[in-house]
Amino acid sequence: MINSKCKICRRLGVKLFLKGDRCLSQKCAMIKSAYPPGTKGKRRPKTLSEYGRELREKQKLRNWYNLRERQFRKYVKEILNVHQKGSSRAAEDAPTLLIRVFESRLDNAIFRLGIAKSRAQARQFISHGHFLVNGRMVKSPGYILKKGDKIGIAAGVQKKNIFQNLPTLLKNKQLPSWLSFDIEALEGKVIGQPSLEEAAPPVEIPLIFEYYSK
Repeated sequence: MINSKCKICRRLGVKLFLKGDRCLSQKCAMIKSAYPPGTKGKRRPKTLSEYGRELREKQKLRNWYNLRERQFRKYVKEILNVHQKGSSRAAEDAPTLLIRVFESRLDNAIFRLGIAKSRAQARQFISHGHFLVNGRMVKSPGYILKKGDKIGIAAGVQKKNIFQNLPTLLKNKQLPSWLSFDIEALEGKVIGQPSLEEAAPPVEIPLIFEYYSK
């Protein structure tokens, strides 16, 4: 699994942080082998067509948020429909709306809080029933959080080894401006709205909308 995920970053030419701490170490494939998979020196970079550029940007963002194609397409199409219908939400640009939805997913919030080392690990934790939203267990990684929502760790799993060192690990964790974390209560809270500027995904989002508009 390590190799397959590292190959995604190498193929797309950008570090997507798919392996948690490994991506921050010297073991990262983008440090050791910063070229596309294949025999080093024998693969010439191809000039991408417009479609190829759109596809590459779509793949970058989809993997960045650890989403399946069907999920990803659904989100993009919903934002496109918002703008086509000229609803009140259309006052904001499409890239901002799209990233706000992705960032507001429960799995992403748990990753941003530092509780999980990757979005993939966050999905696993959620599906196993490790988290509560406003006191109720939520097993859907795609649950969309709203301002004021509280994210807690289920009492039955707080003593698991993987969560025992959280107070120490998160003591100096720098959080995005829209999230806060109470170390004593082991509880996160949504205190604002995610922004495109703060999320800063390494992609050209307008190309993604072009890809799905055809």
